[in-house]
Amino acid sequence: MTTMTVAQALMTFLSRQYTVDGDIRQRTIAGTFGIFGHGNVAGIGQALRQLGHEDPTAMPYHQGRNEQAMVHQAVGYARMNRRRSTYAAAASVGPGAANMLTGAALATANRMPVLLLPSDTFATRVADPVLQQLEHPHDTSLQVTDAFRPLSRFFDRVDRPEQLYSVALAAMRVLTDPAETGAVTIALPEDVQAETIDVSEEFLTERDWHIRRPLPEPGPLDRAVEAIRNAQEPLIIAGGGVLYSDAEDELKAFAEATGIPVATTQAGGGVLDHDHPLNLGGVGATGSAAANRIAASADVIIGVGTRYSDFTTSSRTAFAHPEASFVNLNVASFDAYKHGSRYPIVADARAGLLGLGERLGGFRVSAAHSRKFETERAGWVAEVDASTALTDAELPGQPEIIGAVNRATGARDVVVQAAGSLPGDLQKLWRTRDALGYHVEYAFSCMGYEIAGGLGVRRAIDAADDDRDVVVMVGDGSYLMLHTELVTAVAEGLKLIVVLVQNHGYASIGHLSETVGAPRFGTWYRKYDGESPEFRTDEILPVDLAANARSYGIDVVEIDPGPSASTHLAEAVEAARAAETSTLIHINSDPLVYAPDGEGWWDVPVAAASTMSETQDARAAYEEERSTQRPLL
Repeated sequence: MTTMTVAQALMTFLSRQYTVDGDIRQRTIAGTFGIFGHGNVAGIGQALRQLGHEDPTAMPYHQGRNEQAMVHQAVGYARMNRRRSTYAAAASVGPGAANMLTGAALATANRMPVLLLPSDTFATRVADPVLQQLEHPHDTSLQVTDAFRPLSRFFDRVDRPEQLYSVALAAMRVLTDPAETGAVTIALPEDVQAETIDVSEEFLTERDWHIRRPLPEPGPLDRAVEAIRNAQEPLIIAGGGVLYSDAEDELKAFAEATGIPVATTQAGGGVLDHDHPLNLGGVGATGSAAANRIAASADVIIGVGTRYSDFTTSSRTAFAHPEASFVNLNVASFDAYKHGSRYPIVADARAGLLGLGERLGGFRVSAAHSRKFETERAGWVAEVDASTALTDAELPGQPEIIGAVNRATGARDVVVQAAGSLPGDLQKLWRTRDALGYHVEYAFSCMGYEIAGGLGVRRAIDAADDDRDVVVMVGDGSYLMLHTELVTAVAEGLKLIVVLVQNHGYASIGHLSETVGAPRFGTWYRKYDGESPEFRTDEILPVDLAANARSYGIDVVEIDPGPSASTHLAEAVEAARAAETSTLIHINSDPLVYAPDGEGWWDVPVAAASTMSETQDARAAYEEERSTQRPLL
């Protein structure tokens, strides 16, 4: 037995946990982010300092500038490691803990493992109420940390030192479970963190957590195979589960053997190279016209590792074949059975693809189906070429900016994005050449994720001694939400290339608002006019975001408006790739230049009654679109 504080025991335990996936063995918790206050400086803070003195490699500590951003960094790191490794994030009591709530929701929505260690008020209540404690007359036990319960895949509170053993082991189980993972929260009262416990050597011994890779059951597999064999126009939809299973080679082999075309979700971007003849691009609300036209007539849809979000299904309008059926291959039964699928296969993506391939034998799609999707693909490729080509515009549109950045990056570089109009345009236009090269957080689509998430990606690349660059593309709206982690990039010498697209407003919601009868309301960054409070004056705000970034100590390149803006942007990206330190490139864009129409739809309700003609027209169009929705897939 060793006498330690609860915080010391927990951090030592975490430093000795490993994830094992086949021949790969990694630290489950690679390090800890922390911002310290009175709730955790004497507990987690002291424990990390002591452990660092005893062994600097045991549990590396990294400063955070914002608690939400710490969680985003952990998510970026986890995705780049295919969910085998992540970070812990420690916050103080009260507002420090509350600041992590958005990050927790993002991690759970994306099925990304992160370990959250928010501090809590005194378990003993000997000093009650303490600073930053909530007081509810009907339940004095309720605190900020209780808000993590609906946002976490696992939540527990260590109210007594003896509870640490069961709580810590249960948390590790969820962190390493491919179906159940997400935000894992251990609430730590500030007094309990500093209390002592006699810790057994068994608890502190290295422990391996083997990732489950369940095989498909023969019955469901055979039923799915029969459905595919009878298909006339099958389509594969590849999601993030392909990436997390290391199944991109199996996906490619399965598609090539059967001739079935592949469409990808946002999370599945990159699992098949953009120039593969069977890759139709993204599917759904922000997908390609090629993928959506094939989806509209597909009679059997084979979903691999997708949760079928409303963007993937175009709010249940994408699959128009009257007898369309769905083969859902997913490690999580919740997703395999989703939308009333007749052919669920609960299994690891790689194992399921191998099983389907073996049983399908010589199955091959018809020549007519091949000609159909090949024609659609060629047409979409031409659309992308035209949309991303250089122009002589004073202000380039976002598609042109994406094309310039894409052409200037390396084949293995990683683009990072999350919110606004960029995710939709990237899904349509970005030509990904590596399985890990497309990193768009679109389950929660959190404004402000980009820079922090990009730092997590950078940490993963550096840990793997890789030679990729990380290209963060961010609009001014998202940048203003959370840009302080640029300080972290400078402090730790973490190299990012940040392309800041300045359009003086919220481009995505601005465009959407025009379709729902509230044209551009509240989406421009303009001076306030009390007589017409829509922020629609001609006076652009004198905000200098390039100067803001420069004030953090990062190198900044400003691209002046003009006919050569996109050319200068590409040159700046190439120079930034050659540099050793981070660079932010600022470019102004025209927010009214859109990517080509992918023919997808997204259900955003329109006011059913209005005195405004724009809203009335939008409602009529909405009713027409909604009439094509299916109650089940």
